Amino acid sequence: MSNEQAAPETKGVTVQLLGALDLGPELEGLAGRELRMRMVTIEPGGVFGPVHDHKDRPGIVYILQGTITDHRDGIATDYGPGLGWPEDRNTRHWLENRGTTAAIEISVDIVRHD
Repeated sequence: MSNEQAAPETKGVTVQLLGALDLGPELEGLAGRELRMRMVTIEPGGVFGPVHDHKDRPGIVYILQGTITDHRDGIATDYGPGLGWPEDRNTRHWLENRGTTAAIEISVDIVRHD
């Protein structure tokens, strides 16, 4: 079964913006980009889907609590508290919480802004 067939829509997910920094004034060539930090909570049985990529939106994740299962390339990998996964131009995935407690991650990425 491919990721596209297996990934349900998002449910049981709360996203809180913790901060953002306009990178245009900071680094040449990054006009229209911002560094963003969010706290994402995935409740037990929650899904952060459907399958999505990170082309033009690199980032990295740190897990504060619980376990998050990252689904990519037909492989499910569990990440517990500590450093999670990189989200580079080759990332195409979806996430879920298979556990019994809320999973909380800090997600930092570079995104386009208007």
